[in-house]
Amino acid sequence: MRKLTLTLQEAIQISKTLGNNQRMEILRFLTGGPKNVNEIAEHLGLPFTTVAANVKKLEEAGLIKTQMVPGRGTQKVCSKLYDRIIIDLEERQQVSDTVFTIELGVGEYVNCDIEPTCGLLSDEGIIGMLDDIRTFYELERKKAQLLWFHSGYVEYHFPNRIPYNTVVDELSFSVELCSEAPYHNDVWPSDITCWINGVELGDWTCPGDFGGKRGFLTPSWWETHNTQFGLLKYWKINQEGSFVDGVKISSVTIDDLKLQQLPYIALRIGIKKDAKNVGGINLFGSKFGNYEQGIIMKIKYIE
Repeated sequence: MRKLTLTLQEAIQISKTLGNNQRMEILRFLTGGPKNVNEIAEHLGLPFTTVAANVKKLEEAGLIKTQMVPGRGTQKVCSKLYDRIIIDLEERQQVSDTVFTIELGVGEYVNCDIEPTCGLLSDEGIIGMLDDIRTFYELERKKAQLLWFHSGYVEYHFPNRIPYNTVVDELSFSVELCSEAPYHNDVWPSDITCWINGVELGDWTCPGDFGGKRGFLTPSWWETHNTQFGLLKYWKINQEGSFVDGVKISSVTIDDLKLQQLPYIALRIGIKKDAKNVGGINLFGSKFGNYEQGIIMKIKYIE
C-alpha cells in the first residue's frame, strides 16, 4: 500500500485539499488506475471545467500526478500517488530517503526465450520477420517500440546505482502492456509474471488485448484492427510484500531480491508455458500505445 506520512503542519494543508467531496470521489475513481480528465468527468457526472480545477488542486497538493498524452488533442492523464495518509503527531529524527529512476526501451532486453506468435515494430515499420524468433536477436531490436510473443520471457538489466552501505526501502517499475490475441480481443486473459534477480514476484492477469481504435501514440501506418494500446501497470516491492497497483500479489519482500549482490538489477517479464491463461503479451514503448514511456524502474533507499 502506498503511504504518505505527514507532520501536523503538512496535514493541515492536505486536509484543506481533501475537505471536498468531489476531490475525494476523484481519488476513489483513480484507485482503478490512471484516467484522463474526460473519463473522470463522465464517471462523476461533473462538468469538465469543474473536474479540471479539482485535478489541479490535487496535483498541487502532491496527491496525484498528471501526464500530458497526445492523441485527438492533448489529454491530461491522472494517476493517484497514495492509498493511505498517516498524520504523525510525534517529532521524529529526520531520515533521508533518496530515489533514482532509470528507463529502458522495450527493445533493450539482454536475454529472451520466446515462442510465436511474435514480432517487433519500430515507430517506422516492422523489424525483421513476423513470427520468426530469430528477429528477437537482430541488432535493430533496440529500436523496438512494440514487441509481442505468445509465451516465454524477455529480460532487462538495469544499472545498479544503489550506494553501498545503504538500506533499500522500495523498488518499483511500470510498463504499458496487454495480452496478445489474433489482431485484438478485449476479452483475452493472460497471466503475466515478473521476476527480479530471478525471484518470482507473482502473477497478474491482464484482461485482454486492446485495439479497434488507435492508441494516442500509435503510428498511423499500424492498422487499428491490430493491437493498439495497453494498460499502464505499476509493480512495487517493499518490506510488506509485492504489489500490482496497490494490490498484494505475493509475500516476496525487498530483502528477498538481494539487490546488492549483483552489478545490475534483472527484470524478467513473461508468460509461463504452464500458466492457466497463456494469452501472450504486448510491451509498448514511448512511441506506441497510450503512454509516453518505456520500462521505468525506481529504487528508494535510506542513507
